[in-house]
Amino acid sequence: MAGPLNFEPPTALQYFAALVAEDASLSVVEAAVAVAQDLDPEQDAQAVLAQIDELADRLRRRLPADAGPVHKLRMLNRYFFDELGFAGNVNDYYDPRNSSLAEVLRTRRGIPVTLALLYLELAAQLGLPAAGVSFPGHFLVKLTLPRGEVVLDPFSGRSLSREELEERLLPYRQRHGLVGDFDVPLGLFLQTAAPREILARLLRNLKEIHRSAGDPLRLLAVLERLVILLPEDWSERRDRGLAHAELGHHELAARDLSDYLIHCPDAADAPALRARLAQLNGPRRPTLH
Repeated sequence: MAGPLNFEPPTALQYFAALVAEDASLSVVEAAVAVAQDLDPEQDAQAVLAQIDELADRLRRRLPADAGPVHKLRMLNRYFFDELGFAGNVNDYYDPRNSSLAEVLRTRRGIPVTLALLYLELAAQLGLPAAGVSFPGHFLVKLTLPRGEVVLDPFSGRSLSREELEERLLPYRQRHGLVGDFDVPLGLFLQTAAPREILARLLRNLKEIHRSAGDPLRLLAVLERLVILLPEDWSERRDRGLAHAELGHHELAARDLSDYLIHCPDAADAPALRARLAQLNGPRRPTLH
């Protein structure tokens, strides 16, 4: 006779892995909500998603049936930034809670990528063609209207002109030598960000926050998600290995660093990491008989 069936719920990490397994079915908002379960394990992801749907439904009921894209955009901006009061958290920009959609919904304050995620979801439910833009230094939103594109800063709610975008981009161009003969058109920096890319940006923000705060446990939790999200980004595998090493997980650290060195043998940091790996493996103890 067969034993009892085991219906244990998935762990937060298993749930996230299932959400990001396939690009075709990846819901960026649901996966972003799931990210915050590291900060708040008791968070009810479905309740957060229902709250977002309710905000969208409230606005949709106000729109006339024949509302065109420009009318929808004006209504959305007024609703999101003025009525609901969503804005950038200028007082505590590096608070990790700014990366939690549940917290952003509660406080109406966030960082560009989380504000953009909520804005994009509301736009999608209104039938507005909107997309995220992984612009250097500041995540943006672009909307495709009959007369052209509008680029919006979700942190301030302002539409940005071409001149303002070029001005924001100039420090990045100068830092990376993309000026003069090596100049590249602005349009390359305004390409649509794929859902996986948006989630990577969200997680990397958290990664830097926890690294700067010297919080290796939370850093490791974020890196676990980054490795699941980007399985062939070996630098994330390397960083997870270093986080494991800091926490004394020598075997797991050695495995990650070995994977990195196999795939990136000529990386600039390879010699230092080989030395670190040798330390982690340590001298083999003789077998006693």
